[in-house]
Amino acid sequence: MSSASPADRKQAQSFDAAAFVKSLSSSPGVYLMKDAEGRALYVGKARNLKKRVGSYFTRSAKAGRIALMVSKVADIQVSLTRTEAEALLLENEWIKSLKPRYNINLRDDKSYPWIRLNSKHPFPRLGFYRGSRKKGSEYFGPYSSAGAVRETLNQVYRLFGIRQCQNSVFNNRSRPCLQYQIKRCSAPCVGLIGEDEYAEDLNAARAFLDGENEQVVEHLSNRMNKASQALDFEQAARLRDQIKSVRSVQSSQFVTDGADELDVIALARSGASLSVQVVVFRDGRNAGSRVFFPSQVDPDAEDASLMSAFIGQYYAERLPPRECILSQAPEDQDLWQQVFSERKQRQVKLTASVRGQRRQWLNMALLNAGDALRRRLEERDQVGRELQALADLLKLDGPPERIECFDISHISGTETVASCVVHGTSGMQRKLYRYFNIEGITPGDDYAAMQQVLERRYRRALQETPDELPDLILIDGGRGQTDRARDVLSALGLDALPVVGIAKGPARRAGFETWILANREAQPGPNHAASLLAQRIRDEAHRFAVQGHRRRRQKRAQQSPLEGVAGVGPKRRQKLLSHFGGLQGVKAAGIEELARVEGINRSLAESIYQHLRGN
Repeated sequence: MSSASPADRKQAQSFDAAAFVKSLSSSPGVYLMKDAEGRALYVGKARNLKKRVGSYFTRSAKAGRIALMVSKVADIQVSLTRTEAEALLLENEWIKSLKPRYNINLRDDKSYPWIRLNSKHPFPRLGFYRGSRKKGSEYFGPYSSAGAVRETLNQVYRLFGIRQCQNSVFNNRSRPCLQYQIKRCSAPCVGLIGEDEYAEDLNAARAFLDGENEQVVEHLSNRMNKASQALDFEQAARLRDQIKSVRSVQSSQFVTDGADELDVIALARSGASLSVQVVVFRDGRNAGSRVFFPSQVDPDAEDASLMSAFIGQYYAERLPPRECILSQAPEDQDLWQQVFSERKQRQVKLTASVRGQRRQWLNMALLNAGDALRRRLEERDQVGRELQALADLLKLDGPPERIECFDISHISGTETVASCVVHGTSGMQRKLYRYFNIEGITPGDDYAAMQQVLERRYRRALQETPDELPDLILIDGGRGQTDRARDVLSALGLDALPVVGIAKGPARRAGFETWILANREAQPGPNHAASLLAQRIRDEAHRFAVQGHRRRRQKRAQQSPLEGVAGVGPKRRQKLLSHFGGLQGVKAAGIEELARVEGINRSLAESIYQHLRGN
């Protein structure tokens, strides 16, 4: 059993658990345990709050992890609910938003991919989207992977000719693009299709994305018959080809009888390591799969508890299907069925006992979950060996748990971007990556760029998250950049942080770099475990820096010169562009002509005139 520290015991003593429990209601609800600094420790739900919360503070022996958690409790927040089902939903909302330290965490590094339709435009665009959903757009999904989204989009473009270009491209086309030539777009940008006809294709695409293929065929058939009756045989032939294409897509999809709307969820574990495989079936076909590796898993937790925690978080962002096949019945199975059925407004079935075809699907998911976990553990062991080799090479006290690596990217000193990537005990931590736009330096001065990014990164860390400082800093550069980095850290009082510069080897050959240490240099060679680890981290820092630089350069290229004029907002920019027929017309206009535009006075016209001429 883990023992609590003196500070933890002091926290527990300052919290009068007996008095708090006595004040609690016996109603259902959710409780949030916090430490002395107000950080979330654990979120749980209870049918009887007084009884459940009180059980943590009895004298009976508790598992080491629970005992350690209870020793840190300095405050408990509760929220009463009308029913246990409401408590179950609220519990998962709190877990998702607060990410408590002792709750299982789904730990999904990427947001789910969607297909987004920008319905505000006269000719709406359909495209790939990842991020939070916003008003003014329609969303289809979420999908199990980016590959599944792109495959679906390719089918939609080919079948219905919905545009995929950005508005900035659409608004400036004078002739059809290649997508029209290969019959993947109907070219609304140059008027080759009207709004009404485009809207009909869009409605068919919506139905297709919703899995209503028969309705799509019926809709297209009706339009084909109307076109034939109107003697528009060219349009009728186009619609006939669309129908054939839809039928072809249907026949090429892997159809699985009895799986109209079904998820298969299989759990594999090894101690505190867990993998969960989710296989999605929609409209009788396998729509893709995804594997998850939840973190903060209690090694003493029962499989039923883990399954319950997983489905609660997984379906917090999506509607559950009509049937879920689970490798393990979850805790509160009947309650989950009730909650999911209420959310979906139709009966949802959770089952862990299946036979026949469904048993085969579950066995395959279990096999994949076990294989994913095995590979994950092997990768983790390899990372552990590499971290230990790195610690031995650099003579550190132990393997570094957090490594931050910095790189600089620019073209001839323009649009300079610095990247900071983070490596942890389980590999790269993509959620912790950061870009830094570098300003106010001599173009091409990588030393000054490195100084700026380190000052910004670690001054802010000292102010906001001092407990998240790295154990090792890698600099993609030679002696000059490394010395500049040490000067910055010294000025911030972080002299103790180890800094290693990695200078490129002869002919930039990977593995032959020179490592710049505090008082010596080293050349581990291409086969050294530490060298392989550093190479991966540096490659990731370089990739991320280049990506940030390209985004910044693209944004600048798409930015209108008018955006730099004080007093010229979106509405005035639009009026200027409309009045003069585009940016070139605005540039060619004189002060008097500019001042004649509605909303532009002479003073503002002079500012615009001078700004566009660089004065």
